[in-house]
Amino acid sequence: MQTQSAKRVEVIIEAPMERRLRNALEEAGVTGYTILPVQGGSGRSGPWSGEGQVSRAGGMVAVICIIRPERLDRLIETAFAVVERHIGVVSVADCEVLSAERF
Repeated sequence: MQTQSAKRVEVIIEAPMERRLRNALEEAGVTGYTILPVQGGSGRSGPWSGEGQVSRAGGMVAVICIIRPERLDRLIETAFAVVERHIGVVSVADCEVLSAERF
């Protein structure tokens, strides 16, 4: 089966900023993404965990999308405009996909 090159973009951001990020992605023409809760991790300030939190206010989410390479620059600009003012990170990786017409 033939695969096609694509980009996997992952944005980890504070949960309260999820809606703003989703709106920005849609403005950039991204029609598909997956949002996952982030249970914990470690960053510049050391380890953290969502354990014991009663609201999403202190939590993080991971927003993952797979796009065609030619759409990357616009997506990065749009996503980083949201992330740069908040706690979060944007990462980009090469990937191969089946059913490339979906992206």
